[in-house]
Amino acid sequence: MGESIPLVCQDWAKTKAAYRVFSNDRVSEADILAGHFQSTRERTIGTDGPVLVLHDTTEFSYQRESSDAIGITKSINSGRDKAGGLRSHTVCGILMHSSLAVTTEGLPLGLTAVKFWTRKKFKGTAALKKTINPTRIPIEKKESIRWLDNVQQSTGLLGDPGRCVHVGDRESDIYELFCAAREVGTHL
Repeated sequence: MGESIPLVCQDWAKTKAAYRVFSNDRVSEADILAGHFQSTRERTIGTDGPVLVLHDTTEFSYQRESSDAIGITKSINSGRDKAGGLRSHTVCGILMHSSLAVTTEGLPLGLTAVKFWTRKKFKGTAALKKTINPTRIPIEKKESIRWLDNVQQSTGLLGDPGRCVHVGDRESDIYELFCAAREVGTHL
């Protein structure tokens, strides 16, 4: 785990081919995942009973000198400096919100939706939080929209909203999510 691309590819031609795919703007995660999503749909059709769709967000952290190369996942407390003040550092990486379909017996059927994103660093974010009421910001402008997008994409992919039971942690406790689930005829 965690090996370099040249080591995994084993020779220069395969390494060069891998980097070409990564740098090709015409290749997207949607294209790569389309076959997997279709297989998930077929496996789900082949099962009986309710389908649990588990939603969660994962961080992929990378060590980089500059966060500009990838993006930011968060800023964390990294102890205290010699004067006793708090030190923080920025974690570089990618965030992924995924939705996994499983049977009630726990058999994984596959992914039904995936969203990738990074955060940008904004100066004065803490001060901004004190002046802006987050409940006044539309859901479409928040990262929370990923929950609604994944419920809609998952339900659409599986094609039988009544069979789907979407499960999320406390972060998914969003009024608009409950409205969206009701709108598409699925369960939370």
